[in-house]
Amino acid sequence: MVAKLVFDPQQLPIDSIAGEPAVAPERLAPDWLRARFALPPEWLPETTDEAGMSTRAVPTPAAVLVPLVERERGLTLLLTLRTAHLTDHAGQISFPGGRAEDYDAGPVDTALREAEEEIGLARAHADVLGTLPTYYTGTGYSVSPVVALLKPPFELTPDPREVAEIFEVPLAFLMDGLNHQRVSAQLANGKRTFYAMPYQRYYIWGATAGMLRNLFHFLRA
Repeated sequence: MVAKLVFDPQQLPIDSIAGEPAVAPERLAPDWLRARFALPPEWLPETTDEAGMSTRAVPTPAAVLVPLVERERGLTLLLTLRTAHLTDHAGQISFPGGRAEDYDAGPVDTALREAEEEIGLARAHADVLGTLPTYYTGTGYSVSPVVALLKPPFELTPDPREVAEIFEVPLAFLMDGLNHQRVSAQLANGKRTFYAMPYQRYYIWGATAGMLRNLFHFLRA
């Protein structure tokens, strides 16, 4: 079993602001994103210290859906607030997703299945663009982020056992380095540094923020 979080990330001081220029607005459009994933440039994902924090000898394969909703005012990112009683990442903000099962055809299948189970998103509504590099979490998962466009209208029904809330954040806010905080905590097995992207009353941090940083780098490349 993975240890429970022993600190409140929102109470930690901000070490620094990443501060890179925002992704250009024309790049935050469905057609541009389709072209970028169809013909990706050479780029380097950001390394984190999370992988070394895990006590699992072999990471558990998992996948998450990174759902970009096509709203009239621009793309938004759909996220979930996890319920407080879960074993891993309880009470934290995350993408819909979870561990891979033997019967899944691959990461895309895992992400779509988990999104359907967690938030009731029918997979027919997800226009999958592609995947981002595998992200290794401190809780022992190797996560494949699957990026997809969602075109309204669609209905969502959260699983109350796993999801306390579903909400959306403007993608432009998240794709701006001025909104990316670096925060660190001193733990029993060493210092851990992570990203946080607070938005209104939502504190996006840890693995979710780390995967968003890689989306940020991918779109800026």
